[in-house]
Amino acid sequence: MKSYKIACIPGDGIGKEVIPAGQTVLQALADTLKQFSFEFTAFDWGGDYYRQHGVMMPADGLDALYDKDAILFGSAGDPDIADHITLWGLRLKICQGLDQYANVRPTRILPGIDAPLKRCQPDDLDWVIVRENSEGEYSGVGGRVHQASRWKRQPMCP
Repeated sequence: MKSYKIACIPGDGIGKEVIPAGQTVLQALADTLKQFSFEFTAFDWGGDYYRQHGVMMPADGLDALYDKDAILFGSAGDPDIADHITLWGLRLKICQGLDQYANVRPTRILPGIDAPLKRCQPDDLDWVIVRENSEGEYSGVGGRVHQASRWKRQPMCP
C-alpha cells in the first residue's frame, strides 16, 4: 500500500482550523478506500512561530519538506506582522525554494453541498484551476527564479 508523506502547515488565521479538518477528511478517505495511507507531519510555522523566533520558519525549514509528497498549506498572514514578512518569510520562501511553479485546484460541485453556484448540477462544473506561482510577486523580481534543484517532481497520480 502506498503511503503519502504530507507536510501540514496551518500557518495563521483560518488555516489553524482548516488544516486539521483537511487531515480528518483525508484520513477518512484513506480509511474507507484502504488503498493508500497518509503520514502527516505538522509544522508550527507562521505568525506565532515568528513571535517566538523572529522568523516565519527556520532557516533549514525547506530541508524538512524535500522528502514530502505534498504540502497541506493553510494561510500566511497575521494582522500584527507586516505582510512582506509573512509572505516572503513563509509562503514565497516555500514556493520559490521548492520551485512550486503551479498551484493546482480541482473544482467541482459535490452533491448535497450548498455552494455559491447553486444552479449548477454536479456534472455541470468539473474544472481544474491552475494558478501560476512563477510570475508577479511569486517570481522574486530582481532575484533568481527556479533555484531549487533538490525537490523531487512526481506525477500527481501513481
